Amino acid sequence: MAGLKLDLRHGRVEMSHGSGGRAMAQLIDELFAKRLANDYLAQGDDGALLPAVPGRLVVSTDSHVVSPLFFPGGDIGSLAVHGTVNDVAMMGARPLYLAAAFILEEGFPLADLERIVESMAAAARRAGVQIVAGDTKVVEKGKGDGVFITTTGFGVARDGVTLSGRNARPGDAILLSGSIGEHGMAILAQREGFAFDAPLVSDSAALNGLVEVMLDSGAELRALRDPTRGGLATTLNELARQSAVGMLLDETAIPIQPAVAAACEFLGLDPCYMANEGKLVALCAAPDAKRLLAAMRGHPLGQNAAIIGQVIEDSHTFVQMRTRLGGRRILDWLNGEPLPRIC
Repeated sequence: MAGLKLDLRHGRVEMSHGSGGRAMAQLIDELFAKRLANDYLAQGDDGALLPAVPGRLVVSTDSHVVSPLFFPGGDIGSLAVHGTVNDVAMMGARPLYLAAAFILEEGFPLADLERIVESMAAAARRAGVQIVAGDTKVVEKGKGDGVFITTTGFGVARDGVTLSGRNARPGDAILLSGSIGEHGMAILAQREGFAFDAPLVSDSAALNGLVEVMLDSGAELRALRDPTRGGLATTLNELARQSAVGMLLDETAIPIQPAVAAACEFLGLDPCYMANEGKLVALCAAPDAKRLLAAMRGHPLGQNAAIIGQVIEDSHTFVQMRTRLGGRRILDWLNGEPLPRIC
């Protein structure tokens, strides 16, 4: 009824919340606009009128369908912010604004939706970005899975910086900002109800602050990439193919938390293919590698950064790993998704 507030404690999403009428306006006003409030969102128009910014505009978009919606270290709300902020930052750009679109399933608890939106708002504040536009749709019960979120990010590339997977050259150093596999293993453990002695927590985080430090270091960066779906191995295969080079890694140099390594061994999984949501791979000119590494280790999200290998000449564009036993193995492309819906 008109005049009643949303029952955020016991209420559920109804089809009318996506109808474009009074119920939808109430949901937007009392939940979304209230928690994501800023001057641009408050304009209330079909789009946000943003101030002009000098420089080259970077745009990236990403859809988030993670299951479960809530997991150790985050939820779909913070993940939606982190994922798109990171994609913009990997281009050497400063993220400024996000747009967010929600697909809600009829019957989804409003309390859970409120928790997700509040998480998004907190993640955006920490990353220094504003959510300036959005959209909400509702699908019938059984035709969705609670909440799907699409975020589009806008940022401005730093002058003189052009980062691309096409820039790698033989001899370049390969750096990793920290230990791998935490997000994928945290999702798997939560989803399947696995209990391990040490807790598995997602590494989900916004990396734009770390990228700023890396750019300020003066190191000659070639490319940045966040190893999400498919993990480190898939990301390096993408870079190798883009630049028509090979990669040679040192297995002993790749940081992996003992809990992740143990869980992967128990389940027969390779941590190099497990998803991450708060790590990045950097390619830089070899003479600058130690300078870049020092800068990364000076940031909270790069304390465990390491030089893990080098770019090599290889017409086959293979990604190889020098193993602990002194041999070599190929880290090939995945033929399937070992763990679907991790982001």
